[in-house]
Amino acid sequence: MLRGIRGAIQVKSNTRAAIAAGTQELLRHLILRNRLRLTAVAAAFFTVTRDLDADFPAFAARQIGWTDVPLLCASEIPVRGAMPRVVRVLLLVNTTRRQSAMWHGYLGAAGRLRPDRSPGIRASGRA
Repeated sequence: MLRGIRGAIQVKSNTRAAIAAGTQELLRHLILRNRLRLTAVAAAFFTVTRDLDADFPAFAARQIGWTDVPLLCASEIPVRGAMPRVVRVLLLVNTTRRQSAMWHGYLGAAGRLRPDRSPGIRASGRA
Protein backbone atom coordinates (compact mmCIF):
# COMPACT_ATOMS: atom_id res chain seq x y z
CA MET A 1 0.00 0.00 0.00
CA LEU A 2 1.05 3.56 -0.63
CA ARG A 3 1.01 5.98 2.32
CA GLY A 4 1.80 9.67 2.65
CA ILE A 5 4.07 11.26 5.22
CA ARG A 6 4.25 15.04 5.63
CA GLY A 7 6.90 17.19 7.20
CA ALA A 8 8.33 20.70 7.29
CA ILE A 9 11.26 22.63 8.66
CA GLN A 10 12.11 26.32 8.77
CA VAL A 11 15.67 26.87 7.54
CA LYS A 12 17.98 29.53 8.96
CA SER A 13 18.66 31.44 5.76
CA ASN A 14 18.35 31.44 1.98
CA THR A 15 21.69 29.73 1.37
CA ARG A 16 22.62 26.44 -0.27
CA ALA A 17 24.08 25.23 3.03
CA ALA A 18 21.00 26.11 5.11
CA ILE A 19 18.56 24.57 2.63
CA ALA A 20 20.68 21.41 2.43
CA ALA A 21 21.07 21.10 6.20
CA GLY A 22 17.37 21.62 6.90
CA THR A 23 16.19 19.30 4.13
CA GLN A 24 18.57 16.54 5.17
CA GLU A 25 17.61 16.85 8.85
CA LEU A 26 13.94 16.62 7.94
CA LEU A 27 14.36 13.59 5.67
CA ARG A 28 16.54 11.71 8.16
CA HIS A 29 14.04 12.41 10.93
CA LEU A 30 11.07 11.17 8.90
CA ILE A 31 12.86 7.97 7.85
CA LEU A 32 14.09 7.25 11.37
CA ARG A 33 10.81 8.01 13.19
CA ASN A 34 8.78 5.96 10.70
CA ARG A 35 11.29 3.08 10.77
CA LEU A 36 11.57 3.05 6.98
CA ARG A 37 14.19 1.91 4.56
CA LEU A 38 14.98 4.28 1.75
CA THR A 39 13.84 1.60 -0.72
CA ALA A 40 10.29 2.02 0.65
CA VAL A 41 10.14 5.66 -0.53
CA ALA A 42 8.24 5.74 -3.83
CA ALA A 43 8.60 9.53 -4.37
CA ALA A 44 9.16 12.82 -2.58
CA PHE A 45 7.50 16.14 -3.38
CA PHE A 46 9.14 19.25 -1.94
CA THR A 47 7.78 22.77 -1.74
CA VAL A 48 9.63 25.85 -0.58
CA THR A 49 8.41 29.29 0.34
CA ARG A 50 9.23 31.85 -2.34
CA ASP A 51 11.99 33.39 -0.24
CA LEU A 52 14.07 30.20 -0.69
CA ASP A 53 15.73 30.18 -4.08
CA ALA A 54 19.40 29.41 -3.34
CA ASP A 55 19.05 25.69 -4.12
CA PHE A 56 16.68 22.78 -4.64
CA PRO A 57 15.75 20.55 -1.67
CA ALA A 58 15.97 17.63 -4.11
CA PHE A 59 19.69 18.32 -4.55
CA ALA A 60 20.13 18.01 -0.77
CA ALA A 61 18.26 14.69 -0.83
CA ARG A 62 20.54 13.38 -3.59
CA GLN A 63 23.56 14.32 -1.47
CA ILE A 64 22.46 11.87 1.25
CA GLY A 65 21.81 8.99 -1.11
CA TRP A 66 18.30 9.53 -2.43
CA THR A 67 19.55 8.77 -5.95
CA ASP A 68 16.85 6.27 -7.00
CA VAL A 69 13.87 8.15 -5.53
CA PRO A 70 11.85 10.33 -7.93
CA LEU A 71 12.00 13.88 -6.52
CA LEU A 72 10.10 17.03 -7.43
CA CYS A 73 10.38 20.63 -6.17
CA ALA A 74 7.84 23.45 -6.41
CA SER A 75 7.06 26.85 -4.92
CA GLU A 76 4.59 27.10 -2.07
CA ILE A 77 1.52 29.33 -2.53
CA PRO A 78 2.56 32.83 -1.34
CA VAL A 79 -0.01 33.39 1.43
CA ARG A 80 0.36 36.76 3.19
CA GLY A 81 1.73 36.38 6.69
CA ALA A 82 2.84 32.77 6.20
CA MET A 83 5.95 31.51 7.94
CA PRO A 84 9.07 32.36 5.91
CA ARG A 85 11.94 30.05 4.84
CA VAL A 86 10.02 26.77 5.03
CA VAL A 87 10.86 23.54 3.24
CA ARG A 88 7.91 21.12 3.14
CA VAL A 89 7.88 17.53 1.94
CA LEU A 90 5.32 14.88 1.10
CA LEU A 91 6.85 11.41 1.05
CA LEU A 92 4.97 8.61 -0.67
CA VAL A 93 6.04 5.32 0.89
CA ASN A 94 5.27 1.66 0.31
CA THR A 95 4.29 0.03 3.59
CA THR A 96 1.76 -2.36 5.07
CA ARG A 97 1.23 -0.04 8.04
CA ARG A 98 -1.98 1.99 8.36
CA GLN A 99 -1.97 5.67 7.42
CA SER A 100 -2.75 6.50 11.06
CA ALA A 101 0.54 4.80 12.05
CA MET A 102 2.64 7.24 9.98
CA TRP A 103 4.57 9.89 11.92
CA HIS A 104 4.49 13.36 10.38
CA GLY A 105 7.34 15.65 11.39
CA TYR A 106 7.14 19.41 11.72
CA LEU A 107 10.50 20.30 13.20
CA GLY A 108 11.63 23.34 15.14
CA ALA A 109 9.69 26.54 14.47
CA ALA A 110 7.73 24.75 11.71
CA GLY A 111 5.96 22.92 14.54
CA ARG A 112 3.65 25.95 14.71
CA LEU A 113 2.29 24.92 11.30
CA ARG A 114 0.89 21.68 12.73
CA PRO A 115 1.04 21.69 16.54
CA ASP A 116 -0.99 18.47 16.57
CA ARG A 117 1.86 16.72 14.70
CA SER A 118 4.87 18.37 16.32
CA PRO A 119 7.11 17.21 19.16
CA GLY A 120 7.34 19.73 22.00
CA ILE A 121 4.37 21.84 20.85
CA ARG A 122 1.21 22.00 22.92
CA ALA A 123 -2.23 22.19 21.32
CA SER A 124 -2.17 25.96 21.85
CA GLY A 125 0.62 26.15 19.29
CA ARG A 126 3.24 27.32 21.82
CA ALA A 127 6.34 25.38 22.83
